[in-house]
Amino acid sequence: MIRRAPPEEFARLRWVELESDKLMEQVGIGPFPEDSGGDRLAGASVVFACGHPAVGFVSVRLVDDGAHVDQLSVLPANGRQGIGRALLERAVDWARDEGLADVTLTTFQDVPWNAPFYWTVGFEVVAHPGPGLAAIRAHERAIGHDALGPRVAMRLAL
Repeated sequence: MIRRAPPEEFARLRWVELESDKLMEQVGIGPFPEDSGGDRLAGASVVFACGHPAVGFVSVRLVDDGAHVDQLSVLPANGRQGIGRALLERAVDWARDEGLADVTLTTFQDVPWNAPFYWTVGFEVVAHPGPGLAAIRAHERAIGHDALGPRVAMRLAL
């Protein structure tokens, strides 16, 4: 069900991300400022997808000597079926297999399928992010994500 996504599939994954962003607009967040969504995929250490064609994906890169989830998206029509959780678990397993100490991400604090979801998996809010994670948060602020709602950096120790 979960597989590595090849680069030739990244255009579809970007579309999945844009479709899933529409859910955020339903809770008053968005539309998102245009940023480097496609670049996040191209610069990922690994991208996992679910389905043929893909209905969800997670992109992961190395940050501060750990794994960082840049994006986790599932098409709204395929939501609430465990796909997001399965993708996240695969990313965590990958990080563990790579011998990394943790998995980090940034997310909206109050959106039910964001920080509250990650808490159920064991993620905790990061009080003092490393330099790479701090730079990610600075970039998010610079492109206007924080103006859309409170955001947090989170970490899962492996």
